[in-house]
Amino acid sequence: MKSLQDNGLEIWFLTGSQSLYGEETLAQVAQQSQEVVATLNAATNIPIKATWKPVLTTPESIKAICLEASSNPKCVGVIVWMHTFSPAKMWIAGLSALQVPILHLHTQANSALPWETIDMDFMNLNQAAHGDREHGHIQARLHLPRKIVAGHVSDATVSTRISHWMRAAIGWYTAQNLKVARFGDNMRFVAVTDGDKTSAQIALGMSIEAYGVNTLVDLVAAVEPSAVDALINEYEKLFDIAPEIAKGGPRHDSLRYQATIEIALERFLEAGNFGAFTTNFEDLGALKQLPGLAVQRLMSKGYGFGGEGDWKTSALLRIIKAMTEGLPGGTSFMEDYTYHFGPGEPKVLGAHMLEVCPTISTQRPRCEIHPLGIGGKDDPVRLVFNAEPAQGRVVGLMDLGDRFRIVSNDIEVVKPDKDLKSLPVACAVWKPAPTLATSAEAWIYAGGSHHTVLSTALDPEALADFAQIAQVEHLRISDSTTIDGFQKEIRWNGAFFKLSSLT
Repeated sequence: MKSLQDNGLEIWFLTGSQSLYGEETLAQVAQQSQEVVATLNAATNIPIKATWKPVLTTPESIKAICLEASSNPKCVGVIVWMHTFSPAKMWIAGLSALQVPILHLHTQANSALPWETIDMDFMNLNQAAHGDREHGHIQARLHLPRKIVAGHVSDATVSTRISHWMRAAIGWYTAQNLKVARFGDNMRFVAVTDGDKTSAQIALGMSIEAYGVNTLVDLVAAVEPSAVDALINEYEKLFDIAPEIAKGGPRHDSLRYQATIEIALERFLEAGNFGAFTTNFEDLGALKQLPGLAVQRLMSKGYGFGGEGDWKTSALLRIIKAMTEGLPGGTSFMEDYTYHFGPGEPKVLGAHMLEVCPTISTQRPRCEIHPLGIGGKDDPVRLVFNAEPAQGRVVGLMDLGDRFRIVSNDIEVVKPDKDLKSLPVACAVWKPAPTLATSAEAWIYAGGSHHTVLSTALDPEALADFAQIAQVEHLRISDSTTIDGFQKEIRWNGAFFKLSSLT
């Protein structure tokens, strides 16, 4: 999958002023705003460079740049700053037309005041302290979903918060352009993996498209043996392959078959410009194995995936992978499988039938074959490993009928208490905040999904920024969560979203 960083994505930096200051002052505004952009771009944690645009002084120029940003396929968001005083009524038409995320940077060119030399010329030039308040008023009047960051641009906290928003804007751009391929329907009788795909496209932009599994079967049959040979050689460099499926082993054909599925799936996804996909063990058609290793490999390349036809989790996984591209840690499809209530500290053991992404581990995975027990197909090949200890979160996306909801839980991934010698799948063990009991109760009160995205790369501020951009409810379970407070938040949110839908 092509890196988003290679797509030439941009964040546009828009500076507001007005013509009454005169050309000399406006030239200083332009110079200083370019310096602000240069300082921001020098920060090492910025995922997308900000692109400076000429100073805006008229309603016509403001509307034109907002329309241009909204129609430019490379512009994923705008940062606005009122260097001086830019009367906010000039911005109404432009902001009303803006269709990309917006961050309001409340900063100024200087960090410290020149106490002994400050005069009215300095005061007239450096008016962001009240110019941005004027601008913030009109954003509030327009009910714009936006982020506000206050502080000097050289401050690491400021650049970090801007970087989180940039990653959220990347997530929104990904959602708006995402295509999800479904091979078969979702698992029969399951509620949370179902949902309204049309509403999902209206709310989040993603297109959910269905294909018969035999479309994949035909592509598998067309894969040439030489391509499989090359992929097997790659596996040998990356994984410890069990002797029975290694070259010369009695079940080597099973490994070759998973390699064939990987090649066929990737060709299909690339040809259709799909960023995510689903499978369903109940609907495998003429496939000999449930895709296991093949899915794990594609997730490690950045694709989203959901088991049992779970298109919402598949889409969410792709969005979060895009948001966290280039960051330490990993992101995977996950499921809360079983609990350790004690002795010792309670923990969750998360896994799935096969499909856990190796990016959450630093181990050299073992490539093994084991019976699946369900699905009625041949034993599937899969990668087996444990997740690397780290701080992280599990995130779920669900359709409540009247709206979509994101639920997240802060977690600490830890080592298993003992070796999982008999567990034939990849897994993660974690301690959920604030406790296992409180987190589980809160998650269930929220109607949270059993499939999740586990990420040790995603910052909670970036996730909150994404929810703000998407105008999707976000319930976060953290160290400060109490069941009483969480239930109140659910009720308050319900009232808010019900009332906001009537406006």
